[in-house]
Parts: sequence; structure tokens; C-alpha cells
Amino acid sequence: MRILLAVDGSDQSYDAVRALSHMDRSDAVVLLHALDVPEPAYPMMVPEVARDLYTTQERAMREEGERMLRTAASLLSLNAGPVSKCLEVGKPIDVILSVAERERIDLIVTGARGVGALRELMLGSVSHRIVTHAAVSVLIVGAPLRPVRHIVLAVEGPEESEAAVRCLQRRPFKDTADIIVLTVIPYAHPAWPVGAVIPEPWQKEVLMSATRFAEEVASKMTAIGHRAKGTAVQGSPPSEILKTAATEHADLIIMGSRHRGVSRAMMGSTSHAVLHRAACPVFIVR
Repeated sequence: MRILLAVDGSDQSYDAVRALSHMDRSDAVVLLHALDVPEPAYPMMVPEVARDLYTTQERAMREEGERMLRTAASLLSLNAGPVSKCLEVGKPIDVILSVAERERIDLIVTGARGVGALRELMLGSVSHRIVTHAAVSVLIVGAPLRPVRHIVLAVEGPEESEAAVRCLQRRPFKDTADIIVLTVIPYAHPAWPVGAVIPEPWQKEVLMSATRFAEEVASKMTAIGHRAKGTAVQGSPPSEILKTAATEHADLIIMGSRHRGVSRAMMGSTSHAVLHRAACPVFIVR
């Protein structure tokens, strides 16, 4: 597996670096820092002065970026795999996606929050844009990753389950795990017409079908060496996923991400809701 590890100097980006100590040896680890150099904001500034100011800022930020990459490299475990450092100028999301494509990356690892004043509260944060637009799997580290022994795998359909099986077949983590395969049926009652009720036998049939699906996915997880069981519940998908993760003391939540390429402001997807509130790292599989 080829990993892109994006760091920005925040505490959580260094937690992302340390997370690799719980992962199996990689074919390559690309340590990346993007230099988002601000353009001079004074329209009346003499061009030569603006250019000198930009150059001075870039030089200072480059020196800080190089120091940051050295620090990150020193925190990597000796078994992380071959490490290369990359420092590029540009908007972080653009740089991360470009380098991921160029380096044929299989997994992007990054912290959940950056170093900006508004941090993750700001719409369009880097970690959320990565989840939305990346073509590969993403590990978002919002809290230190423990040895991965308890996993909640949230699956909605075959697409997510197949991606999860492909991912875990590659043995990204050092330990085998106890896995709860969870399917959440989001609505027990139709939104329209108001007051309508789905007959109870239909509700039971839907729940039984979802349970069978979760158990089938669990059997695939067992076949590749994990201990797994499947279950299905009705409710709000983000709330049920987070509740199960808390009950099971999950070290990691694994889930898919649909609607890739749609604005986060429009989609309000389950994966983004879980990312905001999860007490453990979240692995988005593709």
C-alpha cells in the first residue's frame, strides 16, 4: 500500500503520523506539506514590493515546512516503510489530490483539523474536502489511533461492503480485529404523506433483509481472518453508528462515502456527520 501522509503542524496531523505505528509496513510513505502562501492583499502595492513580500513569505514558510517534515519523519515508526518528503506550493486540497494522483497513492492519511483559527468549524475544511473529492481511501485522524482491535464497519449496500473487503484484505493494520458490521435503516416511517405508517410486517421484513446483508458481510470479514458479526437497526445513521462505536469501544470506524464530487454544503452525508462527532479515527473506504 502506498500512503500519502499530509501534515500541517497541528496536533492532529502529528497524531496522524503516529497512527502509522499501528499499520502494517507500507510500500511507500509520502510525507507532504502544502505551502499556502498568501498573495499580498494591497491592490495599490508596487508590483516589485509585492513580489519581494511574497518571496519573503514563501522562504519563511518553506523553512518552517521543511522543519515540520523533519519532525514528522522523526515520529514515524521504523517499520513504516520507505519514506520520501514532499513540499509543494498551492492550496492544500489541490496539492494533496494532485500528489495522490501523481504518486499512485492508495490511502491518504491526515488529521481532522488544521491550524486555522476556525479549524474544523469552517465550511470546506481540508479534511472534509479530501473525503469528498479523493478517488482513494482516506483515514481521518481526529483522536490518537490505538491498536486497531475493535472496529465498527458501517455499510449501506454492496458498494461500501466490497470496498471494505478489498481494503481489509490488504491487511492495512497490524492486528486482527473484532468487527461489528452495522447496517442502519434510516426511516421507519415515510416522510409523505404526513401520518402515514409503514405496516409492521414490512418493517420487520426490511430489518430482516438488512440483518442478512450485514451477516453476509461479516462472514466475508471472518473469511479474511477477523472476528465479525452483523447487525441492523433502525434510526438516524450517524447517531446509530456513533452510538455503536461508543458501546463497542471502537478503535476505528470504517465506512463508505457516497455522493463524491457533490458540494459538502449540499450533501450533508452520513460520513461527514460522523467525522464531525466521532471519538475515534474514521476510515473512508473506496
